[in-house]
Amino acid sequence: MKQFQDYLNTVNQAIAAIPYPDQPRRLYEPIAYHMALGGKRVRPVLTLMACDAMGGDTATAIDAALGIEMFHNFTLLHDDVMDNADVRRGKTTVHRRWNANTAILSGDTMLTLATQFIARTSNQAVMDLFNKTAIEIYEGQQWDMDFEVRNDVTVEEYVNMIRLKTSVLLGCALKTGALVAGAGEKDADTLYEAGVNMGLAFQLRDDVLDVWGDPVTFGKEIGGDIMNNKKTYLLISTMQKAKGDDADELRHWLNDPYATRDDKVAGVTALYERLGVRDMAEVAIADYNDRAIAAFNKVAMSDEDKAAFIALSNKLAGRSY
Repeated sequence: MKQFQDYLNTVNQAIAAIPYPDQPRRLYEPIAYHMALGGKRVRPVLTLMACDAMGGDTATAIDAALGIEMFHNFTLLHDDVMDNADVRRGKTTVHRRWNANTAILSGDTMLTLATQFIARTSNQAVMDLFNKTAIEIYEGQQWDMDFEVRNDVTVEEYVNMIRLKTSVLLGCALKTGALVAGAGEKDADTLYEAGVNMGLAFQLRDDVLDVWGDPVTFGKEIGGDIMNNKKTYLLISTMQKAKGDDADELRHWLNDPYATRDDKVAGVTALYERLGVRDMAEVAIADYNDRAIAAFNKVAMSDEDKAAFIALSNKLAGRSY
């Protein structure tokens, strides 16, 4: 298996070579802008890695990798509108640089482009998986929005939501690469399982980084989830654990419309630390990462390839960026 950077270079070159039409400029320019923002490109790299590990030719998986990455970025474009986000990967979001209508329409176009890339694989199983995954992601997004008006969300409900909204796409990326390579059903499904658990650890780490991360390396403004009262693993756990004065303080920060950003972020962060919910999140991250590693170890591939996947899983679960 190649190094992660080699696969990443292949993906970035393919993204840079996508031939967008010149007109209408305000439809395609935001797509090119957003795709050029970079990012970790974990999903398309996983597709190529899985294809390689299962004995396939990665050149046959490029279209699938591009489709998955284009789809992922389509969801980000729409998420930024829904979340009213200002920054994505350290740059101005599309709806801020242009406007919300532009972001929505360009996002719609990205979805169609993603489907076209997937269709080029001429593999019905890949297309079926892609469509199933897309619907699950929309379901996850709806649950996320539903949670905004609920104060009784459980940790179990939250984990299911992030499984749908985030994790299934990592599972899809791995299984897609395996399917393109012609892998057996058992190995393809086990890689999917690994990806889902990797994704759960990845998203929980994202929750932690939104509070304690470095905004320069994280690529987003710290404390965004807190300011939006977003139901994350940390907030839900705090809502369940807070009693007496702690519960009163949490209600204050959630409901005070006049609280400054700095005060609210600092206040809620202090509550998180006092109630130990960061430690709870770290335990959960380690557990899901362990499950991902166990799944990778079950796949019929070389020890070298297993080691590469496990190293990447460990990096995503413990990332500081």
